[in-house]
Amino acid sequence: MADFASASNSSSPAISFSQPESLLSAAEELKAEGNDHFRAGRWEEALVAYRAGVGRLPPRKVKPIARGSRDLDAEDEAEEEDRDDAKVEEEPEIPSTPEEIEYAKVRAVLHANMGACYVKLDDHKQAVEACTQALLDDPNYIKALQRRAASNEKINTWSSLTAAQEDYTTLLKLLPPSSPQTTEIERSQRLLTPRVEAAQKEETGEMLGKLKNLGDSILGNFGLSTDNFKFEPNGQSGYSMNFTR
Repeated sequence: MADFASASNSSSPAISFSQPESLLSAAEELKAEGNDHFRAGRWEEALVAYRAGVGRLPPRKVKPIARGSRDLDAEDEAEEEDRDDAKVEEEPEIPSTPEEIEYAKVRAVLHANMGACYVKLDDHKQAVEACTQALLDDPNYIKALQRRAASNEKINTWSSLTAAQEDYTTLLKLLPPSSPQTTEIERSQRLLTPRVEAAQKEETGEMLGKLKNLGDSILGNFGLSTDNFKFEPNGQSGYSMNFTR
């Protein structure tokens, strides 16, 4: 379910606001409008309202972080500037003022509610993204972690199932041992283990199959295939490659 908050229903404000109280009020009104749509099963309309609410708030502040930094001389630095993958990633800044803290709280709820809409619409990739946005504002948001884990289970790939495991581990750290949710999360974790192993095996097999096909297409030009190369244990914790015709 979406995270509902008590507020009167109203249409989207038509004017722009600049004061923190007005920004928060506009976002809360749109959240309440979205909640009404959600209760009535109008998932797409709820999604529009929640997204509009996010748009009324200032964007999350981020700071650049160096990625793959290394010592460069002047010539290297000039080349590095032209590389698409070389320089900067971003991470959210910790809110430092009361207004920023309130913005982050409301933004997190709106994004988590968008995630709930995407779950209802059976769009689990978008649900994961929306919940991830919520968790950038509130890393300990229980409902967002639960929704993201559940949607990652639905996606059912090796990486998504591994991500679900990580979220369940985080939830077990955040929830008190006496929480009724703890038992269910522990059960979900146990059931995930064989699924992760199966997905890993399947995807690894598919990758190796594609590599074999690629190798065969190249070696075929010389009348060979990957079957001509055998890897056998060498008795020294390694393998030896033997060529056969």
